[in-house]
Amino acid sequence: MAAVAAASTPQGVAERRGIPAAAFVEDVEAYLRQAGLDVNSALAFLQERLQQYKIVEMKLLAQQRDLQAKIPDIEKCLDIVAALQAKKALGEALIADFELSEGIYSRAKIEDTNSVCLWLGANVMLEYSCDEANALLKKNLENAKASLEVLVADLQFLRDQQTITQVTIARVFNWDVHQRRSKQAVKET
Repeated sequence: MAAVAAASTPQGVAERRGIPAAAFVEDVEAYLRQAGLDVNSALAFLQERLQQYKIVEMKLLAQQRDLQAKIPDIEKCLDIVAALQAKKALGEALIADFELSEGIYSRAKIEDTNSVCLWLGANVMLEYSCDEANALLKKNLENAKASLEVLVADLQFLRDQQTITQVTIARVFNWDVHQRRSKQAVKET
């Protein structure tokens, strides 16, 4: 129970998706005694934890950038499938410009198509009916948006943990300075 009194985590959360929660240290002396650390060891541990948080943050930010780039691509694909279906319903051909190579484009006339090919990645492309492609793309869009929401929440949690750790570092350092000054004042008197 001394651990709870010396350090507490926000809302009692121990971790979020593998990211350990930082404990806010209210009583530095009790924290150091309970952890069995001296000030330098505690500061080294906290600095290491802060660096770990920063590494995880970089990874999550990279995932966030990837998802933010992926969502517009999925939406474009959905728009193209919808345009193909609309032109088919009207009995018209769809005129499209597509890139053959960097800076080289060609024009195509797409008439009465029942299927589309979707690039799935890893050098895999599959042919789907327009309805199947539409359903798959909508599902992928929902999953990407849900993943992005989770990533944003993870990043917020991580930033909170970084702030708590930085505050704890400052509190431990300030406590140490205060202790040294007190000892110095006692020696001088």
